Amino acid sequence: MNKNSNLKVFLNGFIKENPIFVLVLGMCPTLATTSSAENGLGMGLATTFVLFGSNVVVSLIKSIIPDKVRIPSYIVIIATFVTVVEMVMQAFVPALYESLGLFIPLIVVNCIVLGRAEAFASKNSVLKSSLDGLGMGLGFAFGLTLLGSMREILGTGKVFGLTLFPDKYGMLIFVLAPGAFIALGYLIAVMNKFKKV
Repeated sequence: MNKNSNLKVFLNGFIKENPIFVLVLGMCPTLATTSSAENGLGMGLATTFVLFGSNVVVSLIKSIIPDKVRIPSYIVIIATFVTVVEMVMQAFVPALYESLGLFIPLIVVNCIVLGRAEAFASKNSVLKSSLDGLGMGLGFAFGLTLLGSMREILGTGKVFGLTLFPDKYGMLIFVLAPGAFIALGYLIAVMNKFKKV
């Protein structure tokens, strides 16, 4: 297998099939957890870990999983990695864990994770599956962080704790739910414009 093929699999999640800006998948955590850049990055990295781990395990055991219980098996594998992420976050970053709340366990039913297990990991080698999981996960993390940064800057004048301008000039709507839709719409429009150039 050549290096260009591996690089293409890895970069696929960033550019050609970015889960947020191209495939428009996983919108529930995308819109709900991106009120700040930290939340977006935390959710993105948690999902990346789950994607990477579940893709590797699914690729390793794909030949021994009976066809009738394929999807339930994938869900159990994904749920195991989500439980690990949840326990680690609760122990080491409790503030982020509290902030993300219910959306951490909901990674189990995130269509990106199950979709990659079914569409890619169950049909490819461990190396390709791990690169796909890492690429898709980091592409998702990039999208969440970008959206969270945009919302936080426009809403509060801050990003990652750094003050860019006084919060009295911020637009509260971007921190609230409608701001997520507005910011995401503009980001998708910008990404589509760059794809056409």
